[in-house]
Amino acid sequence: MEPVEKNIIDLSTWLEQPAGRYILDWEQVLFDELTVDIFGFNALQIGLPQINALRASRMPYRWCSDVAVSSQGLGSLLQKIAIVHDFTELPFDSHSVDLVVLPHVLEFAKEPHQILREVERILIPEGRLIVSGFNRNSLWGARQFTGRIRGHYFLPQEGEFISFPRLKDWLKLLNMEVERSDFGCYVPPFSTEKWLNRYQFMEKAGQRWWPFFGAVYMLQAVKRVKGMHLIGPVRKSKRVSRASVMPVTNKAKKNDG
Repeated sequence: MEPVEKNIIDLSTWLEQPAGRYILDWEQVLFDELTVDIFGFNALQIGLPQINALRASRMPYRWCSDVAVSSQGLGSLLQKIAIVHDFTELPFDSHSVDLVVLPHVLEFAKEPHQILREVERILIPEGRLIVSGFNRNSLWGARQFTGRIRGHYFLPQEGEFISFPRLKDWLKLLNMEVERSDFGCYVPPFSTEKWLNRYQFMEKAGQRWWPFFGAVYMLQAVKRVKGMHLIGPVRKSKRVSRASVMPVTNKAKKNDG
């Protein structure tokens, strides 16, 4: 019998639990697969430094940003935070970033629409966006829903999980076309590693029989610019203006002063 878990409010704390690590393991594999063949100069991961979403990227300039510098993390998976900023105000020039990754950011943000608008602004034409999120149409989403009724949550309770179709509609309004989508983690929402591993056989079954009901989804979208047609070699994207980015160390010195 699986033990009853306590409510976990903070996403970082939840990710250190067996269920959280199970999610991160699946996402890490897919992030590596998606980012390795996206070319350019500048790549940005916004939030969730507990996973290195740009680990496989071959772009020369890669940053991980967050709203604050924190000592919390998952050991070797903790990324070095290069930039601290408000997610609704990205400190980058317009049309200057080739790839942006949003791992579980939108569902925990107060203004997800504004974050997407800022992402669209800084992406170059044909730039890529990768988003991961919890799927409310899943066994995990159903357990979270019943947890709200009983006051006993399985996933972090502050999250407002965005359905996949709804997110596609938001991106469409920003002229961002979804090129690929993946769903994963079909095991029941258990809290222990023992039970999660015992039901791993459901991963293959889920991919075959109910592919859109995985606990998490990941999509890749491309920024389209109306009237623009790429002919021949793609023009190199300009490097991000260093003046518009304040590293963590410099910011700390400025505040001390």
